[in-house]
Amino acid sequence: MRKFVMGAALALAPLAPASAEQGSLPEWLAGCWKQVEGDRWVEECWMTPRADIMLGAGRGGRGDKLSNWEAMQIGRDSAGMLTFWASPNGAPRVAFTLQAQGPADVTFLNRAHDYPQRVRYWREGRLLRAEVAKADGSDPQGFTFAPDN
Repeated sequence: MRKFVMGAALALAPLAPASAEQGSLPEWLAGCWKQVEGDRWVEECWMTPRADIMLGAGRGGRGDKLSNWEAMQIGRDSAGMLTFWASPNGAPRVAFTLQAQGPADVTFLNRAHDYPQRVRYWREGRLLRAEVAKADGSDPQGFTFAPDN
């Protein structure tokens, strides 16, 4: 019985905070965001950080037709490094590890992935900007989201 109680106590003990080199969850990303251009639309929603993870979902389409959707997470990998995982259209999730972070921007990288290899989010005032690209910044695809409220 003592082993169980000790194990339970350790399981319930708070985890040590991650070091700055490992990154911190981008709380400024939380909320629902939209980009609308004519009849084309892209929406992305991120939950506020809880239990050292942020969960996100995105979808895009034209008119009343859905063309793509994505499940996303930002959390820690097994080494404690801040990592962005993406699962577009139900595909197996792909990990992008933290490359750079500032007070209102974060960049994740996976050089082994075909496209994208780099995922970046940043705030410009009330807007959320996002860009996916190759690792060197080529072939960029950008998004400018406004709050969806």
